[in-house]
Amino acid sequence: MGYDKKVRALLQDEYEVIFSEEDNGRFAAYTLWQANQFFKNYGHFDLVHWNNGYWDMNVEAPMTEAIHPLEEYVNYLKRIIRLIRQNGAQIVFATTTPIYEPGEAKDNTGTEASINYSNDWVVTYNAAACELMKEENIPVNDLYSLCLKGPKYYKSEDMLHLTEEGYLEIARQTAEYIRRMI
Repeated sequence: MGYDKKVRALLQDEYEVIFSEEDNGRFAAYTLWQANQFFKNYGHFDLVHWNNGYWDMNVEAPMTEAIHPLEEYVNYLKRIIRLIRQNGAQIVFATTTPIYEPGEAKDNTGTEASINYSNDWVVTYNAAACELMKEENIPVNDLYSLCLKGPKYYKSEDMLHLTEEGYLEIARQTAEYIRRMI
């Protein structure tokens, strides 16, 4: 969420861009379910561009470990890949954006969940996801590296979500990636 509508606007004359208007993929298990609903309701897609990360690595009290420890995260990514491939779509995975300062923020989906964040977690989860994508020959849209170039990594005041400038930069890079893939 945040750059989806911008990608749609950038590609409006070339492709139909579909995404959930009210919700994001949250954690990988939810994305698996959500992707299945999209395939069931819309049928075939030419390309699926997706990311999971912050919700998976989140440790929300009273829990003392990530919602999806690294091994579970990777397993769910594998299941998402299988589902997308079973439905005949090309895949692009996007890395999770960097964290400028560790902290906590409310999520932007209306759940009132607190998302804790640390760049060490992002680096670890991105590395595991990128290794899997390499094994699966799936291209990676490196949003992490893109955001490193921005002031405070394009982070808004809550230090988790991006600034409008950050969302626009990500949308531009994502739209270009989609153009190259299709």
